[in-house]
Amino acid sequence: MTKPVQVLDRVTIRFAGDSGDGMQLTGDRFTSETAAFGNDLSTLPDFPAEIRAPAGSIPGVSGFQLHFADHDILTPGDAPDVLVAMNPAALKANLGDLPKGASLIVNTDSFTARNLDKAGYAANPLEDGTLADHQVHPVPLTSMTLEALKEFDISKKEAERAKNMFALGLMSWLYHRPTEATVAYLEKKFASRPVIAKANVTAFKAGWNYGETTEAFAVSYEIKPAKLTPGTYRNISGNLALAYGLVAASQLSGLPLFLGAYPITPASDILHELSKHKAFGVRTFQAEDEIAGVGAALGAAFGGALGVTTSSGPGIALKAETIGLGVSLELPLLVIDIQRSGPSTGMPTKTEQADLLQVLYGRNGEAPVPVVAPCTPSDCFHAAVEAARIALKYRTPVVLLSDGYLANGSEPWLLPDVASLPDISTSFATEPNHEGDFWPYLRDETTLARPWAVPGTPGLEHRIGGLEKADGTGNISYDPDNHDRMINLRAAKVAGIAADIPPVEVDHQDGSGLLVLGWGSTYGPIGAAVRRVRATGARVSVAHLRHLNPFPANLGEVLAAYDQVLIPEMNLGQLRMLVRSRYLVDAVGYNKVRGLPFKAEELADAIIGLLDEGAGK
Repeated sequence: MTKPVQVLDRVTIRFAGDSGDGMQLTGDRFTSETAAFGNDLSTLPDFPAEIRAPAGSIPGVSGFQLHFADHDILTPGDAPDVLVAMNPAALKANLGDLPKGASLIVNTDSFTARNLDKAGYAANPLEDGTLADHQVHPVPLTSMTLEALKEFDISKKEAERAKNMFALGLMSWLYHRPTEATVAYLEKKFASRPVIAKANVTAFKAGWNYGETTEAFAVSYEIKPAKLTPGTYRNISGNLALAYGLVAASQLSGLPLFLGAYPITPASDILHELSKHKAFGVRTFQAEDEIAGVGAALGAAFGGALGVTTSSGPGIALKAETIGLGVSLELPLLVIDIQRSGPSTGMPTKTEQADLLQVLYGRNGEAPVPVVAPCTPSDCFHAAVEAARIALKYRTPVVLLSDGYLANGSEPWLLPDVASLPDISTSFATEPNHEGDFWPYLRDETTLARPWAVPGTPGLEHRIGGLEKADGTGNISYDPDNHDRMINLRAAKVAGIAADIPPVEVDHQDGSGLLVLGWGSTYGPIGAAVRRVRATGARVSVAHLRHLNPFPANLGEVLAAYDQVLIPEMNLGQLRMLVRSRYLVDAVGYNKVRGLPFKAEELADAIIGLLDEGAGK
């Protein structure tokens, strides 16, 4: 008998379990199936901060949240409609996020006395009424997986590991996800161990069949494909998009790409990905420390390559002196900062937006650098190309500010037409430029950029190093007037970029006196919150900054047009401070540093509260 199918417009699912339960793989595969089906989607992986957190403990819980819909969405969802909990710790760590009426699929086999004790439960929550407000589906995932795989010549431990595939099969049936790609993935992933491959495929299919036959699930659900802009899409994470953007920038500029990096969460994926692309002339160097990584990247830039270094906040602090050297030498260098929670080691696997002031001012002396911030995982591709364009055109280090939420999150990416990408080709100096001599600081009148001379070019020998150089000749200079001039020239060069970037665009609503201004990964939550507020009939406008130094030339004019300005940030108000001091605007902030992205609901409440406050004046 065919079970009824209920059509939904959206759903948010969270998989949660121990680090060894394969929740990230399960979430990735469900996301891939959903992307292939044609839904719009947004994901939020959540990793433990400790490499080997104790099994069964709350600090060791790994989660993966996926929001997918039949229409355009902007966030991975405020709260899960469905939680798949593989053990008591996963249930306890996530139960507080579940709204009343949410569905719970629980692996009952893991609710042993020992596991309950590890999670801090005095009694079994499946039996004491703790879950009375939720729709609970107890499923013995472990024992059913073992039963499905009893004919395989594998150990009990290896069979138990496949329980995540049983859960994936069940969820794939429940939400009508395609299965062919997952079967092919498993066969390829375990090609060297055919028995393990077949066991995982069998567990996956057993989960599907369980959903189809059990009376525990009387209804399955359908979320129709979204109506997206026509074209070729793929699911992509922010770090992967950024890596592809760097490769594209290399091809568009005609320069070889060199990455000097030291592994650090959450930036390491960029190093891993770029190491696969030697066919595109990419060279990767895993340095012994952060200082060596940025030094090698700056050396590659001196040698005529597109030099890149990647890190997170702690590593950016160590790179500061060499970035300052890049400012003094006026060489193109891309510095990628995938922000994480700080200070110090902080919470390595959690997200934050607290490095803005660090990358703007965290160097000795007057050392300004342009700063570019992507707003979505797929936008990391275009932000990388834009950062490279600025670095090459203006001969300066450029910081790209992403964060852990963008880096690990994913969404559908419309593959761009290569012809639509900008021409960022550059040229090297080839001959003397001043009365038969080569002056390395003889500037372009428009950009104030100095010529880029590759070492070994006959007749273009010039000094290199961190000591102040004389304008024009590049000779070492201790002259006070020259130092003042060079400081002002470098600052003017960065400030002048404002004429070469798009004006800030405002999604203005007639009659609105409140502007919500964001940057970076707050784009999605702000956008979703504004939709909610407008749905109530309230009027609010919104704008988002990609360029944080220099600001777009029209930003002051935009801010002056509104009675109220709200700036949500995952820090204590860094952009707000800059806006208030630069434009003398009484901007207010909405600030939290919880290691998690904002929820649309909380931002909507903050917007409505500010609107009510303004109406009462």
